[in-house]
Parts: sequence; structure tokens; C-alpha cells
Amino acid sequence: MPRTQEPNSWGHSTVESACPLDCPDSCTLEITVKKGRIVEIDGGHENASTRGYICGKVRRFPERVYGEDRLLYPAVRKGRKGDGVFTRVSWDEALDQIAERMTAIRDGSGGEAILPFCYGGSNGLLTQDTNDAALWRAFGTSRLARTVCAAPTGAANMGLYGKMPSITYEDYVHARLIVLWGVNPSTSGIHLVPLIKDARKAGATLVVVDPRATSLARQADLHIQLKPGTDVAVALALHKHLFDDGHADSAFLAEHARGVDGLRSRADQWSMARAADVSGVEQSDLQRFADLYTATSPAVIRCGWGLERNRNGGSAVAAVLALPAVAGKFGVRGGGFSMSNSAAFGIKAAAWMNDTPEPPTRIVNMNKLGDALLDYKDPAVEMLFVYNCNPLATMPNQNRVLEGLRREDLFTVVFEQVFTDTARFADVLLPATTFVENYDIARGYGPISLQVVRPAIEPVGEARPNPAVFSELSQRLGIGAAEEETDTLIRIGARLPPAIGSELLERGAATPPFGGRPIQFVDVFPLTPDRKIDLFPDALEAQAPAGLYAFQPDPATAEYPLALISPASEKTVSSTLGELRERPGMLQMHPADAAERGLVTDDPVRIFNALGEVHCPVAVTPNVRQGTVSLSKGLWRKSTFNGSTSNALSPDTLTDLGGGSDPSRRARCGAGRYDWRPRRSRALPTPPGAGNHALDTRAGTRCRCGRRTAGAA
Repeated sequence: MPRTQEPNSWGHSTVESACPLDCPDSCTLEITVKKGRIVEIDGGHENASTRGYICGKVRRFPERVYGEDRLLYPAVRKGRKGDGVFTRVSWDEALDQIAERMTAIRDGSGGEAILPFCYGGSNGLLTQDTNDAALWRAFGTSRLARTVCAAPTGAANMGLYGKMPSITYEDYVHARLIVLWGVNPSTSGIHLVPLIKDARKAGATLVVVDPRATSLARQADLHIQLKPGTDVAVALALHKHLFDDGHADSAFLAEHARGVDGLRSRADQWSMARAADVSGVEQSDLQRFADLYTATSPAVIRCGWGLERNRNGGSAVAAVLALPAVAGKFGVRGGGFSMSNSAAFGIKAAAWMNDTPEPPTRIVNMNKLGDALLDYKDPAVEMLFVYNCNPLATMPNQNRVLEGLRREDLFTVVFEQVFTDTARFADVLLPATTFVENYDIARGYGPISLQVVRPAIEPVGEARPNPAVFSELSQRLGIGAAEEETDTLIRIGARLPPAIGSELLERGAATPPFGGRPIQFVDVFPLTPDRKIDLFPDALEAQAPAGLYAFQPDPATAEYPLALISPASEKTVSSTLGELRERPGMLQMHPADAAERGLVTDDPVRIFNALGEVHCPVAVTPNVRQGTVSLSKGLWRKSTFNGSTSNALSPDTLTDLGGGSDPSRRARCGAGRYDWRPRRSRALPTPPGAGNHALDTRAGTRCRCGRRTAGAA
């Protein structure tokens, strides 16, 4: 809403808001503004888990808001795709051009030739699946399966428990055993870390299951440093121990579960010895893990998203989530599991989307973007509309995505806050507001919270919020009416359950159900039709290529002996804030693997497989296990020497459940040193509304021996 004072006359104020970025914590924020400009972002107290402090990522957010990469006004491409040369236009000109092209494509090839592409750049309830979804449905575009993350975990959690609410951070202090499985709270979900430390001071034991020696793994009582993709083997060995040694809670299972025999049958194949051999973990460590889990209560497992991103990911998550049921760990505070709490408020987009039914148009799995842009026919994809996402930095099979974006006959719209890798290939650029400039609703999926996101400043430049732009585009297309974002906020709030919506709009936050601290099987029960745990869902058994809980072997070869993982970084939220990264991303490699290749820290290294190659510095560290290398997810192309990131090595194959991203099938790679010296970069014309952008031209040429040579600029 417009403000009446001139910015230079404003004094000092603090705005309470919330963070909608893709992190479990959904922090309450206190944003300090002086003369209309943000000078500080810190933590608030409405969400009790925030405890008055926030991550370093969001503290740096003003650098995005006012940075040289910020998009300030609409623009259209001038020159070749990828050159990053744009001409400023008005909003009317940009939206008219988009509407005209959409109409022409629909009339000529059908609405399915248009592919909307979005993900979790903002997890707010207003910026996605509101006016945007109404537009795409009414226009009959292709539908997007947003499966690059959390699809396998979601499928497993839904299949077994119906997404039953889970243990929240505050109750970790009551646990006597804490298992962190495939999660690193030190980089994502930081407010769990002090509570784990408090629990340990009170006598809790900490077990970490992770291929990397993270900060918490190095502090843990037991670190299960397994090979990537072998989590299902370890979890099933624990199940076999519980069943065979008489530790399964038969009474609980009889009353609250079904499918027990199916799980027992699959677990029966996994002795401790076999699991140790497959996972690369000492059998004695696995036995100690099993003994600790059997003997200790309350015991909580924090199941993360790291273990889902491989060929066995969905089955691994299902096996992990089944452990507290078989061991009888529910029914006490601090006992059970933690997964996503996004469903705890019972809010579904269908509550406000039923007015516009979803058409039966084709569904495109976002992991297959490269295939969609290059191979889809009847119709081919003629228009790509990207928002809340930077697919060139986040989607697998990066080189095919890049090839698709270079198509001169593809009309690409990028609605974005900053000049991303994907934005460089746009035909039309639209500047989007950030969460400090617009209203939204932030829903936590770790701690249970629901808060209003309030604008602290006027939009920078000509940036506009998502709901307003999509509704205005709908009006131009004759399928809707323009709507201000405040009207969208009130409308969506009115569609929430009455007690939740009214309190949210009046107070700025809704009271969490169950006091924000549900006890599983006391306060909450499975949201399955019979309120029972299904330990062997027929749907998951049918969906998994080798059957539920099946183990698919490691695809290692002599040519590609290294397993690549791409964990979350302390510098970015997925790829958000990647423009602020000043140093190249570094490949972490175990000392034995480095010695075999003659590498030392800071050497330039070439990582390669059949899909592509990445050139970057190496960091030699014992914090990754031998045979595994690690390169952070979310890197932008500028953060490597050759403009390729880990996604250039990641295939677009899918996980066993949920259609998620499975980089493990061919993200096996080789690595070796190469000769490199920097070349001068040639500057490109500055895109309108952005700072100085340059194309990195240090790409060099591969020789037959696989080394890279650098020539003169």
C-alpha cells in the first residue's frame, strides 16, 4: 500500500515480519528501517523457536535488495540469447507482449505448449499457488510436478502416516537419544542446534547418520558415516535387530499398525554384517547404534532430505520413519520422529483454488526440464514462464537445460528479483519484489508456525509482487480480474479455517495447534483413513521399481569411481543469495582420494562424467568419506571456473518414490588436476535495472588426455 511520507523524511522504525524462504524454521524477523532503507534484519520472538536470532543468510538479505544484481524494471532481450543484453520497457509493454504471445501460442498449438516453472524461491502462501495457479489452470497450460526436493520424503511420510504432525524443536530437550539422519541443522534449521546441545547437557546421546563429518557429526557420540544411497540398508538392519531379538513393540503394532509382515520380510534380508559391507560402516558401530536405539527412551529421529536424493531415497525414508513404530518410541514427549510439519495447520491450497478446477493437461516433471525443452512434441514447449526458481542453477542435467534455454524459438519469461543465471536467457524480464517489500503468509515446516509477512519498505525500482502481476496478466488475457496483493491476502485469509484466518489477519500470527508441541499418538495420530500406520503401503510397493524397501546397488564403475553429493550450504537457501558468493565453490575430497590424484587444497580440479564436467578448486578434508566428493548445491555458474555446477554431472533420472531427483544413478564421476590460469573476462552490456554483469569466458578447451588448456583472451 502506498505511503504518504517522502522516503527522505522518514525516521527510524522497526517492522515485525517473518521469513518465508525455504527453511524449516520460518523465523520471526525484526527489520530496522532508516529513512525508507533497511539497515538491519534480526530475529524476533513471535515464533518461539527463533529466540531472537537468525541465520547469516537472511542477515545479508539487504545486500540482495540493494545489490548490483537487483532487477529494477521490466526489460526485453536485445541480441542473442544468453548474452544478457536487454532493453528497458514499461510494465504495460512487457505484459502486453507476454499476453499476446500466450494467446498466439494457445490459438496455434494449445495451452500445453506453455510451461509455467516455479519452486520454493519463496515458500509463502501468496507468492505461489494463488493467482498464478488460477491463471495457468484457466489458460490450460501444462502442469508442473514440483518434485526436485521433498517428493520422496513426502511420498513416504504420506504413505506411512498420512503426514501426521511430528515432534517440534522445543521437545528435543526431553529426548534421551537424538538421531540426526540425513540432515545438517547447522546450515538449514539452525534453531535446532542449541536445543540439541541443551539435551546433551541433560544426558542425551547424539547419533548422526551422514556421509560427511558435519559439525554436529564431529561432536556426536556416534557417527554412522555411511556411503551415499545405503541408508535403506542400515535402517532395515535396525529393523531386523528389533524383530529378531524381541525388541519390536508387538502390542503397539497390533493396535496401531498394519503391513508389519511386509516390512519384516524385507528387513529379514539385512543382517548387520551385510548392512556393514554395503554401507561401508563398521559392524560394531551399526550394532552399537541398534543397541542405543533399542535401549533408550525417549528417542527421536530427525529425518532430513539428504537421504532421499538417490536411487533408494524413498524406501530409505520409509524405513527410517518406520523405526519408532516398530521400536515403540511413540506416546512420550520427545519420542518419535520429526519430518515436515507443513500440514500441521490443515491448510491446503485447494481451499482457495477450487473455484478454478485443474484441467487434465499434461504433467511435466521438473527434473525433466531439459527433455521437456528439447524433446517434447504434440505440442513442443514454446513458452517457458519462470518464477520463484532459478532452474539453470537448480535442475539436473544442466547442460541439456542450458541447450533448451538457448532455443531461439522458445519464448522465455523470467519474473525474478535479481539477475540470475536463468534470467540471462530470458526474452522478457519482470522485476519481482522480495519478502521485505510485499505481503505474504509464512508457514513453518519445522516448528509449527503461521505468520503474516509484512513489507518493511516500498518496492525497489519498479518491482511488483507476484499476486498483483499474475492477476493483471489474467485480466489482459480475459480470464480474471486485477487484484492488489492486500486483497489477495484478505481473500486467502478468509479461505483458511475460520479460527486460523481471523487470528492471522488480526494479530499477524496464528496460535499453533497442540500448543506447537504435539506428542505423537497422544495429541496426533496418523492421518490415514483408519488412523493406523501403514508400514507396507500397496501404492508405494507398486511405485518403487524394485519394490518398497528394496536396495538398488551403487552404480560405481572403474571410469567413474567417485560418488558426488551436493549438500545445503551455509551461504545460500538453495540458489537464493548465490549472487552474493564471492569465492568459487570448492570440491571437498578425502585425503586418500586426493593423494591418489596428486591433489592438494586449492588445486584446480576437473570433475567429470558422461554428462559434463565441472572445474573448481579442491579442498582436501577428512570430513567426507573416502570415495565420496561434495560440492555445494545452489552454486551459480559464476562460482566455478567453467560455468558448470554439480547439476552438470547430475542426471535427470528419478528416485524410487515420488518422482524426485536421483543424481546417484550417473552422478558418479572421475576427478583429476588440470592446468589453469585465469583469462581476462569480456564485459557484456549492463542489463537494464541491474548492476555490472560479465560473462565468464574462462571455459578453455579439453584435450584428449582430459586436461584443460587455457589460451589467450
